[in-house]
Amino acid sequence: MQGAPPDQMGASNPHMFLILLLLIHGASAAPNAPLPKWQTLSVIQNIFSRPSTFDGTLGMYMVDDVVELRPPHIWLNVEYNSFFLEHKISTEDYLKALPKEFSFSYISSPEVAFLKSVGGLLKQSKTKFVFRLLNENVVEPSTKKTYGELAKDLKFIKEFASGILVPKTYIWPLNKDQYLAPSTSLVKDAHALGLEVYASGFANDVGLSYNYSYDPSAEYLQFIDNSDFAVDGLLTDFPPTASGAVACLAHSKGNPLPPPQRPRPLIISHNGASGVFPGSTDLAYQQAMKDGADIIDCTVQMSKDGVAFCMPSADLGSCTTAGTAFINKGSTVREIQNKSGIFSFDLSWSEIQTLKPDLVGPFAQAGLKRNPVAKNAGKFMTLPGFLDMAKASNVSGILIDIEHAAYLATRGLGVVDAVTGALTKAGYDKETKQQLLIQSDDSSVLSAFKKPFPASKRVLSIDTEISDVAKPSVDDIKGVADGVRIHRNSIAQVTGYFLTHFTNVVGTLHAANLTVFVGVLKNEFMNLGFDYFADPMVEVVTYSDAVMADGLITEFPATAAAYFKSPCSDLNLNLSYSILPAQPGALVNIAVPGALPPAGAPAPLLEPADVLDPPLPPVLAVSTAAAPAPTGAADSTTSAASINADSSLLVAGMVAVLSLSFLQ
Repeated sequence: MQGAPPDQMGASNPHMFLILLLLIHGASAAPNAPLPKWQTLSVIQNIFSRPSTFDGTLGMYMVDDVVELRPPHIWLNVEYNSFFLEHKISTEDYLKALPKEFSFSYISSPEVAFLKSVGGLLKQSKTKFVFRLLNENVVEPSTKKTYGELAKDLKFIKEFASGILVPKTYIWPLNKDQYLAPSTSLVKDAHALGLEVYASGFANDVGLSYNYSYDPSAEYLQFIDNSDFAVDGLLTDFPPTASGAVACLAHSKGNPLPPPQRPRPLIISHNGASGVFPGSTDLAYQQAMKDGADIIDCTVQMSKDGVAFCMPSADLGSCTTAGTAFINKGSTVREIQNKSGIFSFDLSWSEIQTLKPDLVGPFAQAGLKRNPVAKNAGKFMTLPGFLDMAKASNVSGILIDIEHAAYLATRGLGVVDAVTGALTKAGYDKETKQQLLIQSDDSSVLSAFKKPFPASKRVLSIDTEISDVAKPSVDDIKGVADGVRIHRNSIAQVTGYFLTHFTNVVGTLHAANLTVFVGVLKNEFMNLGFDYFADPMVEVVTYSDAVMADGLITEFPATAAAYFKSPCSDLNLNLSYSILPAQPGALVNIAVPGALPPAGAPAPLLEPADVLDPPLPPVLAVSTAAAPAPTGAADSTTSAASINADSSLLVAGMVAVLSLSFLQ
């Protein structure tokens, strides 16, 4: 576990920050006494999204155990004193009997009577007493008032406490849609009376406000680095993330992003900032540029009438409202995917323009939706429109991803020619200001861009998981590409959600002077192995500082940019605190043997047959006629009789709609 932030980090703020730890208190057994029953107990994980691997392997920690660790501060929370009194157990007697070395920096409780009593008992000590407020509608036992009522009487609290510990929603409430409401005045009011304020309820793996885009560091910064106030401490299940926010990220938002070269990798968007707005829309690209992406990307699709445009997938049912507007257009194209879809090359551009974008997160069915207020926001962009936007911006480059070129040629659509023409017209054949990256999983597509765009960098996309790259494959890659885009699982091997080891894929490719891009990074904690502690920034740090990737392909560019703006991203500074990369095997090594499922078979080597593709076929001359655009509800362009005649297509379209959340 990472250490606490250096003391000087709080010096610029009038209120020192503290990461809190609440402890179970209890007395040790006397010498030679029978073993207390509690010592025969072990603890289990009661939050089911967290690993149960360690259940039953760890005992209960007592105050004595914590003192032996010699932490700089101990915070003792007494949660149920009135319950203890009912059973003739005195917390005050326990505290009086403790040795002098058992000093507590803080004692908190949700019970007024207990804090008043213990305050008189320890009035000569340096201990700070903190009143813990529970949910607003819960009644405090000694005053018979709700905690919501007591929060409005801070002068009364000041009589027996030096601070308050409150749920985070007391400070930043949420509206009914789970977005942030305006902050309350609680922190400023408490500080005006000399009361310290500690916020509780933080955890990386719970639903956050949509404002934070599943980045827990962004939530911590909302409480300690806004322009209006800062709390004095954070009660969290994940101290390393809170410490990183305090020590590394606070006050660095306005820092310039270092140049996109070592010591940092490129930040490459994935369909723009597609974690915030529907992918490949104008809003997603604008957000990516605002959030600090170095490279914005366009995955090129083709309409039936030959318009090249940006879209995450050729299957429009996965990223637009085509599933309802054109359900009768469903079909299965095995060359693209093994399930039914509504494909761009079956619709004219005018038909596609009648659709709306659809923001569907990969974990929406698990309750982790993405920015619902923007679910259908934004406009689709043609490839020329994307290029115009990029040239007018300050991004350092663009990435054009070309898919399914061989199949599209059989449909009479020359995607390579369309991209070449658009890039040439936009001046990228002579461009010196912005870097041009051409990406494809087809080596013949990359070869087609070598001569017309000699200054471009060609990136081979490896869509399968691999464990290493055979030497002949490296030579073949170097013949067609300057770099490789690989999946995260080709770098960090995972067994049962635990990282076990890093492969040598990046080392092999770097030894051949090939650039390595890794993706796709997503912020949702369900996307992360347990070794990342549900913190997407730790994954950024891992691929940047441990793996040494040359580029990070991410749906949340803001998370990567926040780290690279912070002083902790510069390893040459030798700071006393930093955000550490995940250590493969660190958690696995403390698990009980047999607790994890058996490791799967190793991924295969990348062989030459996986690299080189046959030449692209000629583009067939196919006559196309644009169909009329729909005017209203689904199937508005098709009669009821034709729907019955095409029932198999209708069923296929329904399957596409039902499977939207799993297409990523």
